[in-house]
Amino acid sequence: MYIIHSLKEDIWNIYKNQKYYGEYSIDKFGFIHCSEISTYRWVAPNFANETDNLVLLVIDTNKLENKVVWEDLRNCGVAYPHIYGLLNTDAVVEVVPHLWSEDKEWIVNDELVKYENQE
Repeated sequence: MYIIHSLKEDIWNIYKNQKYYGEYSIDKFGFIHCSEISTYRWVAPNFANETDNLVLLVIDTNKLENKVVWEDLRNCGVAYPHIYGLLNTDAVVEVVPHLWSEDKEWIVNDELVKYENQE
């Protein structure tokens, strides 16, 4: 299965050649927040005021070294995948720009469509 994680492009540029990413998230939340492509539309508005360029990491859960748990921590009716441990960067199979419409609504990248509903 494929999940995605959003972050600032300049942060990813620091970590992309390292073995692991996510120390900040682990320290702050205890896990790394992720989404399925189909549920990211509910997450994207959280980043609408971000002025830095964002990217979406496409993560192959079969390549992860650490456990992924689907949780609905806010009782919103949607379970989101959380990586409990660092993200080994070799599990990232693609990085795509986070696209916005003029109204700051997330635009699904054409590149992401091939990962939806794949196991």
